[in-house]
Amino acid sequence: MQRLAAKAHNENMFDWNDLKYFLAVARHGSTTAAAKAVGVNQSTVHRRMVELERRIGQPLIHRHASGYQLTEFGQLLLPKAEELEQAALAIERQTRLYVSELSGVVRLTCPEPLVSRISGSQLLEQFQLKYPEIRVEFVMSDGYLDLSKGEADVALRSGEPSDENLVGRKIADSIWAVYASRSYVQQHGAPNTAADIDRHAIVGFDGTLANHRAAKWFASVAPTARVGARNNSVLGVLQAVKSGLGVAPLPTTIAEMHDDLVQVLPPVEELNRGWYLLAHPDIRNTPRVRAFFEFVGNHNSLLRPILMG
Repeated sequence: MQRLAAKAHNENMFDWNDLKYFLAVARHGSTTAAAKAVGVNQSTVHRRMVELERRIGQPLIHRHASGYQLTEFGQLLLPKAEELEQAALAIERQTRLYVSELSGVVRLTCPEPLVSRISGSQLLEQFQLKYPEIRVEFVMSDGYLDLSKGEADVALRSGEPSDENLVGRKIADSIWAVYASRSYVQQHGAPNTAADIDRHAIVGFDGTLANHRAAKWFASVAPTARVGARNNSVLGVLQAVKSGLGVAPLPTTIAEMHDDLVQVLPPVEELNRGWYLLAHPDIRNTPRVRAFFEFVGNHNSLLRPILMG
């Protein structure tokens, strides 16, 4: 009888790993989007969800025309699954703290245009000389990576930190000015003041950048300007300006790299922000990340020209 009871108990136990598929479906609303988020194929997500429901003995999701929705029991289970996820992530972070040697990889995420400037500078070369067993690896993404989930170790970001779970330091100023292409200036002239922008074509900030401070500034100084193009990334805005489609504010760090761009208006104080080096508190205290932070702080003169143009 005891053996049968033990067998039945084991049969009803589910695989803890299947909770990540449940969380992905709950957050993204479809197995296709969940599969992309987790990094597996759709059939794997579907199969693991079926197995999880079988083991638990309760349906967790219903399929509707608009996508997957949680059942009543699924909604009850969701916060518990999220608690387990946070506990697992905390265990991963704590495990990294036991790596006491100055070795390994520091995964750095930053805006894509800065990668070539940083990698081509003396900063990483001198860091490598001081810490030959630590390698800096760039992690590139269209959006902000989640440091609390270990998607990167260190982030170099422009703008005041909005994530209260991160710690760091300000290392430079992020300066924005208004730019146009040389061909645009030759054909249409250049605005003399911010108010003049309303008589020019502009490249607007759209999508994920719709609430960016540059988009709000445009709305205040050039509410009736003709929109020559819109884009949802700073690099996209840059390319549109280079193509002569209109004027736009851009970080001087990026714009000054392009000889075919002209700074038509000086830095806009309302758009200027700080550059911050950030990390999750747990990862911040690992030897390799601590060494990187201290090195950057002691060699800020190498990084500031990269960030400020």
